[in-house]
Amino acid sequence: MFDSTSRYFGLEIKTLVVPDKDDGTREIRFVSRRIIPPVGSSSTLVEHTVAQGERLDRITARYTGDPTQYWRLCDANNVLTPEELEETGRAIAIAVAGM
Repeated sequence: MFDSTSRYFGLEIKTLVVPDKDDGTREIRFVSRRIIPPVGSSSTLVEHTVAQGERLDRITARYTGDPTQYWRLCDANNVLTPEELEETGRAIAIAVAGM
């Protein structure tokens, strides 16, 4: 269902059966919860200091060759939103966990 480079690849697809408005039931399919790897579980290759105006997708492309892999940098730096890593002057760990 998901591309092999997706953060959701390999997660279990679950089904929830709920009542519907016509006294029947309907199925809702969803992806099971993704557990973020613990801090320190990856090896840092290099630290990148964010310059003014840099975007995370371009930083990610520079180091991984694929801008859609920004979520790996988020995992390695223990942040939930990519915008947290775009702060000018912030040091970002570029790590190999799962890469």
